[in-house]
Amino acid sequence: MSADTVPTVQAERDARALNAEGHRIAPGEIAIGVIIGRTSEFFDFFVYAIASVLVFPKLFFPFVDPLTGTLYSFGLFALAFFARPVGTAIFTAVDRAYGRGAKLTIALFLLGGSTAAIAFLPGYDSIGIAAVVLLALFRMGQGVALGGSWDGLASLLAINAPEGKRGWYAMVPQLGAPLGLIVASLLFMFLVSALSAEDFLGWGWRYPFFVAFAINVVALFARLRIVVTPEYARLFDRISLKPGSVLDTVRSEWRVIAAGAFAPLASFAMFHMVTVFPLSWVFLFTEEMPARFLGIEAIAAAFGVLAIIASGYLADRVGRRTVLGVTAAGIAAFSGFAPQLLDGGELGELVFMISGFLLLGLSFGQSSGALSSSFLRHNRYTGSALTSDLAWLFGAGFAPLVALWLSSAFGLLAAGAYLLSGAVVTLVALWLNAELGRSID
Repeated sequence: MSADTVPTVQAERDARALNAEGHRIAPGEIAIGVIIGRTSEFFDFFVYAIASVLVFPKLFFPFVDPLTGTLYSFGLFALAFFARPVGTAIFTAVDRAYGRGAKLTIALFLLGGSTAAIAFLPGYDSIGIAAVVLLALFRMGQGVALGGSWDGLASLLAINAPEGKRGWYAMVPQLGAPLGLIVASLLFMFLVSALSAEDFLGWGWRYPFFVAFAINVVALFARLRIVVTPEYARLFDRISLKPGSVLDTVRSEWRVIAAGAFAPLASFAMFHMVTVFPLSWVFLFTEEMPARFLGIEAIAAAFGVLAIIASGYLADRVGRRTVLGVTAAGIAAFSGFAPQLLDGGELGELVFMISGFLLLGLSFGQSSGALSSSFLRHNRYTGSALTSDLAWLFGAGFAPLVALWLSSAFGLLAAGAYLLSGAVVTLVALWLNAELGRSID
């Protein structure tokens, strides 16, 4: 059954009706739609991540010590990264059968529904191990939905960028990460500051999960506003951004997928080293109140926004491959000393976070869609989605768990060694893969 013969959902009909009334989309609106979509996804991401440190160890793992509970919590955190490729496979089939609008609507309601469902979960003290099982299922639901929320707009930006502006357009989707972190951190900071510990653990932590569902609804309409328009449908068709078979894509494009997954490893490892891991270390091993560090995270993320913007300017002048290589070397240097700043009080934490986000922004800003143009035309859409899924799995899925375990067992320098390994893999991948170098310069 084709997309044309399947009744559309109400949100898609509303988006089509708006376009039919003459509200045509200006070219810049695609960038706005991408930013809104990515911000909503990363807000969900960071709401769960922050709760993994402040709430879940106490609520779902009260039978172990706080460090072990946090490690268990980070184990569940990683489940979403395993589920993302599964979501890509499922929703690619939905896209091929019913269209991109239906796919996005189902995926984002699954994402928002899984996130909101977590807010209703009772703790271990109420229903025992069933609480942990339900949390794991909803976390996997988030991962499946994130795989399905791939809309091709980031690839469309990268491939359709004007001559000499590919780096600038590549950084646009990445702005959603620090923006999502800023909103999530400030919301949790307010709740932790305004509520007693009992009220926060009893009901206050649940509020951000409800907010996430509302934000997803807004993001859904913003993205449908773009993807259902005839002019963008034609543009997607012209550059062959159509869903293809996952198995066929992997068989024919596995080299490009592997290169795209490992080349940005430094950036993705750095991502959690300056977002999720520092909060866990400060919360577990210092006397600092979490509200103050959440404020530091929000400030540092604002520097990350500026660094991402700067990455677009630099990439268009010296090449995206150069920016990725230089920042990977910078991350390697950072890994040798910076993690120890987390034991340096508020000033050390501030220096670690701001310098880390500056490096992350320059690197992360160019880590998206680097190989979109290297795929065969009929494999671009699915290949780009799989590359993104695997990059997050290998680079970020286990980063908080491994970094916290290493630092608690061997000291903060060991967490730096983990980050160094990601930087080395990126440098090796950039050096070995000539095809990658040609495609992103």
